[in-house]
This record gives sequence, structure tokens and C-alpha cells, in this order.
Amino acid sequence: MQLGMIGLGRMGGNIVRRLLRDGHTAVVYDRDPKAVEALASEGATAASSLEDFAAKLEAPRTAWVMLPAGQITEETVTALGGLLSADDCIIDGGNSFYQDDVRRARDLDVKGIHYVDVGTSGGVWGLERGYCMMIGGHKEAVDRLDPIFRTLAPGIGEIPRTPGRDGRDPRAEQGYIHAGPSGAGHFVKMIHNGIEYGLMQAYAEGFDILRHANAPDIPEARRFDLNLGDIAEVWRRGSVVSSWLLDLTASALAGDERLEGFSGYVEDSGEGRWTINAAIEEAVPATVLSSALYRRFRSREDESYADKLLSAMRQGFGGHKEPPRRGPAP
Repeated sequence: MQLGMIGLGRMGGNIVRRLLRDGHTAVVYDRDPKAVEALASEGATAASSLEDFAAKLEAPRTAWVMLPAGQITEETVTALGGLLSADDCIIDGGNSFYQDDVRRARDLDVKGIHYVDVGTSGGVWGLERGYCMMIGGHKEAVDRLDPIFRTLAPGIGEIPRTPGRDGRDPRAEQGYIHAGPSGAGHFVKMIHNGIEYGLMQAYAEGFDILRHANAPDIPEARRFDLNLGDIAEVWRRGSVVSSWLLDLTASALAGDERLEGFSGYVEDSGEGRWTINAAIEEAVPATVLSSALYRRFRSREDESYADKLLSAMRQGFGGHKEPPRRGPAP
């Protein structure tokens, strides 16, 4: 099956490579000519512009947009809407806000153009492992694109089957689902990323406690000098807290247990904020996910004004003097 890909970064480029390996064909476009040349050398058809890209696709045309969420994706989808025809399909595989998907689908439906949103998880490992996909859009369009999704998905692999799933949609076991109408795919991916924030924060805090188990203010008999790399490794094997995130943690600690190559400044890519907004709209308590998001905000400040004000208040009502800041553990 043929797919057009716009945006040949780490995920967009590897999606094309995975499709080519399975016998699909691809037309590729990126603002960086070198990225286009690299994929063309591996068997893809190069396009020099969006107009050239649309002209080289076979009807019914499918254009996958793999660009950062926001203005660049908005502009590209709008431009494609003017170049494609009825029964063609636009896929947004980035991390767009699901309400934007609902609006785009409605606008494109007037022209008879299908719009499919694909929440895509797999990162830089997707080429080999496959991509977990959460898909929103009309059933007709999603079913037609199934050969693409089936190739990109990781497959059932060695993961044991879940008891009681007989007779249910087999695609979930393969690593992709049709979540619902336009917007549903990115909504599910948004919550996925919000949960990811919480899981990552739990690991980070737990290992921080382990790291400071030999702090000088702890009685000597209860100090432990722990090997964090070995702890991460043993937890990967049979523990209930094992996960791919723990695999990545173990790999990082094996390379540099002190993590001196990292600043500790943690960005958020938007999905965490959108998840909390959805929780507020639905009146659903999300205390862990909220805390994880706020902790990312805190990571960007060496000294918080709020923390200083807390110290001032404690000194004012109780005469409490704050001790010097504790440096990093040895």
C-alpha cells in the first residue's frame, strides 16, 4: 500500500522505513532536503514541495503528517485540504490537541476528505519494536488503512494473551485500536502521556529516596550505600514495577549512576496539561498526574520564590532557621 509522509524526523522517518521493509511504498516530503534524500536512497519517492507530494500520490491518496503539534501541523493540514480530493485521507500522527482534530475533521468532511488522528507511541525504538497506535476517525477510512497500521504495530510478540478476550477486536492485541470518531485517538494518547508523567515521577522519586539512604543526617546504623543500577536491573526481572520505563532507567543508570550528563530541567510537551484540563472538565480527581506535571514546572527553577516565602513565614511564626541547602549525595 502507498503512504505519503510529511515530516521525516526520528519518528516520521522510521515509520517510512518500517513500511518499506514490509513491501509498502512511500512518497516523502520534508523542509530539509537532506532528510528527503536519505529516505529516497532507501527506496522512497522524493517530493520537492507539497504540490509535488500530492501529485505523486495514487488515488485514493493518503498523507500522514508527522510534525510538532501546533501551527506547523495546522498550516500543513490546511494546505493539504486544498490539494487533496474527495475520498483522500489526511492522517495526523503527532501529538495534536484532540479538540483540533474534531474541528479539522468537520472542516475536511465538507470536501469529502477523510481525517484520521493517530496517537503514536514508540519513540525512537519504533522502527524495531513497532508503534502502539490509538486511532480516531470514520470506520471506512480506518479500515482502508489497516494494512499500514498492521505493519507499523508491534504485533502480539511474546506478551501473554489476556484471559477473557476471546471474541473481542483482535487489533488491540496487535498493538493498535480504532478508539472512536475523529479526536478519540489523540484523546486516548493524551491520557496515555498524562499517565506516563505520573509513572516517570514515581520512579524518579523512588530512586531519589534510595540515592539519599546514606545521607549524613540519618543515624549511621540505618545508612545504606545502595547500588542504584543493580536495583533497577533486579526490579526489571519479575518485579511488579517492571516496565519499559524501568528498562530505560536501568540503561541510564548502568551508563552513569550519577547522571552527570543531565541538568534535571524537565520540559512538558503539552499532553500533561491537556490531561489535567480534561480531568477538571470531567470533575475527575487526578492528584498524582497533577503533582507530576507541577513537579516538572518546579524542575525549571533553581530556587522557587514560593519556597523562599515559606521559609520567611516559618521564621516569622516560629523562629525557624532554614539549614543550608543539601548538596548532591556523594
